[in-house]
Amino acid sequence: MRQKLDLPSALDGQLWYYRNQGRTHARHHHSELELNLIARGTGVYLLGKRKFEIRRGDLLWLFPAQEHVLIEESPDFEMWIAVFKPRAVRRVAVDADARVLRRANPPGEYCRRLPRQSHARLESLFAEIVGAQDRPGFFNAGLAYALLCSWHNFQQSHDVPVHDVHPAVEKAARLIRDNTNRLTLSELARQAGLSPSRLSRLFKQQTGVALVDFRNRQRIETFLELYGAGQRMKLMDAALEAGFGSYPQFHRVFKRVMGCSPGQYRRPA
Repeated sequence: MRQKLDLPSALDGQLWYYRNQGRTHARHHHSELELNLIARGTGVYLLGKRKFEIRRGDLLWLFPAQEHVLIEESPDFEMWIAVFKPRAVRRVAVDADARVLRRANPPGEYCRRLPRQSHARLESLFAEIVGAQDRPGFFNAGLAYALLCSWHNFQQSHDVPVHDVHPAVEKAARLIRDNTNRLTLSELARQAGLSPSRLSRLFKQQTGVALVDFRNRQRIETFLELYGAGQRMKLMDAALEAGFGSYPQFHRVFKRVMGCSPGQYRRPA
């Protein structure tokens, strides 16, 4: 799914600090180059048919044509996220070793573990820049410097182990995202080319998330989109449209994923 980011026109991108709040994430990509600097905890990224098990100290680059989804986070998971508009990347990434940052989907792996000192320097730099968003000139200059510093530190660091995901697991994840609530486990397994038990076991082994949990999280994400700000759909209508068969099922899954009951959830204004 191509996502349009709502970025201020005067800024060359955005920078913020992310904390795990129990929300699910949809697989997506966008026209902006993105970097993630993991500050605490652990997580799992699916990037195409590759799986990255990330933890504190990791720096991950996500290019515009690369669909990705964060599917598993520890309760204490936190990270810095920066996105850079294409115009800014073209202007800043002019040195030969940095021109790869202009590409939409370069070959190779772009997740590495930084030395502790390098990680601390980048965190300090990001914290200084993020407070200057009301001064576009200062913020844009800082964001450009952060881009080049991050790339330089990335080049000096070590690769994070990457695991190939079985084609059936990747296909099942894609089918769940594209047909969030329309396929039974048997139908999903048949289209992925494995038995239901084999697919469920392999999915859990390779992603760290049970297949049924992954599907339920995608359903919650669909519900939140249907029920979110600006939507007129009623709560139960949105739950049914998202694929839940009954209110008890929806209530049970919602509370487990979101940490509160549907009645306690406040629709965004």
